This record gives sequence, C-alpha cells and structure tokens, in this order.
Amino acid sequence: MSSFLQYRRLRREVQEDITRAQRIRDLSTPNLSASTPESNEVEGQDEKGRTQSMPGEEDFQKLSLVEGITVSRPDEKDGSIIFEVGWKENDPSDPLCWSMRRKWTVVLTCCALAIPLTMLTSIEGPTQDLFNAHFGVNAMAGSMTTGIYLIGTGVGSLFSGPFSETFGRNAVYFSTMIFVLIFIMAKALAPNYGAALTFRFICAVFAASPMTVAGGTVGDIWTPMQIPFGLALVTFASYSGPILGPVVAAYAPAIGWAWEDWISMIIVGAALVFVLLFQPETYSPVLLQWRAKHLRELTGDNRYQTKHENAGSLGKRLLSNLYLPFTMTWTEPIILIFSFYPILLYFVLFTFLNGYPYIFTRTYGISTSLTFITWAAMLPGLGVALAMIPYIYSLTKKAAAKAAAEGKSLKPEVSLYWAMAGASVFLPISLFWMAWTC
Repeated sequence: MSSFLQYRRLRREVQEDITRAQRIRDLSTPNLSASTPESNEVEGQDEKGRTQSMPGEEDFQKLSLVEGITVSRPDEKDGSIIFEVGWKENDPSDPLCWSMRRKWTVVLTCCALAIPLTMLTSIEGPTQDLFNAHFGVNAMAGSMTTGIYLIGTGVGSLFSGPFSETFGRNAVYFSTMIFVLIFIMAKALAPNYGAALTFRFICAVFAASPMTVAGGTVGDIWTPMQIPFGLALVTFASYSGPILGPVVAAYAPAIGWAWEDWISMIIVGAALVFVLLFQPETYSPVLLQWRAKHLRELTGDNRYQTKHENAGSLGKRLLSNLYLPFTMTWTEPIILIFSFYPILLYFVLFTFLNGYPYIFTRTYGISTSLTFITWAAMLPGLGVALAMIPYIYSLTKKAAAKAAAEGKSLKPEVSLYWAMAGASVFLPISLFWMAWTC
C-alpha cells in the first residue's frame, strides 16, 4: 500500500513539474525564437554527408525545463538526444531528503522484518526432541534442521541483494516473505524427514532477504555519517531474532512440535501485513525509473530515461549484479575475512541450542521450557552494545577530524574499535565465565 501511494504521489509531482516547466517555456518562447544560430546551433552531417544544423545545448535545456532533467547525447554521430532523469534539488521523493520521522519509520519497519525472519533460525530448538521422535531420527540428524537453515540463509544472501539492486527493495521483501510463509507451512505438513529438511532449506533461502537487503535500505535513506545509527538498530533486530526464537517457542512442546511452525507463520504473516502497509520503496534508481515512466506517459516523449535503464537489458543488469558479490569476495580478501566474523558469532550462538539443556537442565535442574527462556538473558547484552554506539561514534568522529586537520586519511581500523573489543575481549571472557560456572 505504501509503495502504491508512493507511486501515485510521484506521478502527481511529475505532473506539477511538467506544468511548471510549460509555464516557464511559454514565458521564454520569445527569447527562444530570437536566439541566434551562431550561439544555439551546431553543424552536423546527415547520412548523405550534407551539412545540416542541429539544436545546440542551450536550446535543449530550454526544451527540457523539468527540474532534475539533464540532456545527454549517447551517440554524437546521429545527434540523438536523451533526457536523463534525476532528482531535483531537495526533492521530497528522494529518499535521502526524507524527513527524520519517515526515515526512522523505514528503519523500524526493517526491524519488524528482521526479527521474525531471523527468529526462524532458532525457533525449532524447544521442539527438537518432539521433531526427532515424530520422524524417527537421532539427535544429530534432527539438529540438521538448524544447520540446513543456516546454509540456506547463506545461499539466499547471494541472490537477495543483487535482485534488490535490479527490481527494488520492496519487490524482494514482499515476494520473499510470501514464499517464506508457503514453505513454513510446507515444512509443518512434511510427510517425512527429507521433505522437512528440503522445505526448511528453501524457506531459509527466501528468509535471507532482511539480513542482506535491510543494510541496503538503510544506505538508501541515510548519509554516510548517519548510517552507523540506523544500521546499528537493524543489526540489533537481526541478532535479537535468533535469541527470541527459543523464548517464543519455549512452551510449544506442550501442544505439539508443528506448532512452532504455525506460530512462525502467524508472526511472519503479521510482519508482512505491516510491511505492505508502511514500507515505502527506498532504492533511488527504481524510484527514478518510476519518475521517467511518468514523464514518458504524460509528455508522450520516450527520450526520458534513467542511468539504471541505460545500463543494459534487464537480464544483463541482473547478471552483473549477481556476479558482483562473487567478484568482490574473490578480489577483496578483507571482505572474505570479515565474513568469517558473523560466522563465528552464529557458530557460538547456535551451539547454545544444544548446549543450554546440558548447562541449565542437567546441571541446575530447571525445566526444559525455562531453560530456553534463559536465552532472553542475552538481550541486555545486545542493548549495552547498542547503547555504546554513540560513544564509539564520537571517538570515530574525533579521529576523523584529527586526520582531516593533519591532511591524512582516516585509518580503517578506527571504525573497528567496538568490533575488536567484542571479538577479542568480551566474547572469550563471557564464554570462559559460562564454562567455569557450569
């Protein structure tokens, strides 16, 4: 709904821009007709080599007075003209120019997406024993439902980002969530263990979108200096999901193993409705395509185009976007190295799914359901990390100002203070503390 209203609003704005341009053109018509050939015409040749005059740049600027439009000549030989569509100054439809209220609404909507879709990674933990008994598999085989989901998430991440760069963020959000709902239901109704694993994997492929596309959405609406705050909140939501999964399904074993899937469907379905109602499209090239389409329809002039459209055919653009993640990973080792950091965090986090019952149920004798409720104890830790962002950000700003004053570039390591503290200090200490007190 929000995207549809956004599309309609953009059409109204384009109509207003055209009307304004027509008024300006009408007022400047006498000046345009009085222009001298020497200043406004250039010489060219037709196909038979005959000299002919073509309108100059000034004439085309007068003929295309819609704000945000620039004149482009992709082929100088035939004198063809393209009106390249861009944003006008302080354009209210440009995501970077949205109000702070609207930007934070988009961020919160991304969080509403991230929590339920990442919650699916761990929500099966409390019902794992019932699942194993239902399909007649041992504990190791049963734990594959979590492992296969993480593999599917990795595979899906390779495709959801490039698809969003081609079709827009919302197209990926909406379509993937529908498929997630379908395959959650398929897994709950699976006739055998193999089918359950297959449906679980496919569900994960489609559920990967929030962890990859949400970062792009944040980058669409915030400037580089503002991104750390918006992205931190979305990251907080993405890591809260796996923690809340066992909490939500802690007492599901009392009503049956499949109920964790039905509960997941209810939560994901509610998130889908929320996103459909409130999430606008944020990818600027797609919005400019909408603007160009409206200009072509309202003016009858097919020369209004965007850089995104001129980059090649749809298939070529999609193939290029799909190829890019593999190229960057292969040619930029630092990207590959940093990719192992969240792998380590997820390795530790999901080991707790099988480790917590040994620690709390067997050692301290509390119930299995209450054991999974203890996962909520990790949320305050995430909250502390989130609360530290402004302090770490201030250190980074001071270092950037100092580097600029000295005429030097900012060292990349300055942006990694908090990551280095968490990975090398706090994580080992907390794991040792847990092991020591078991």
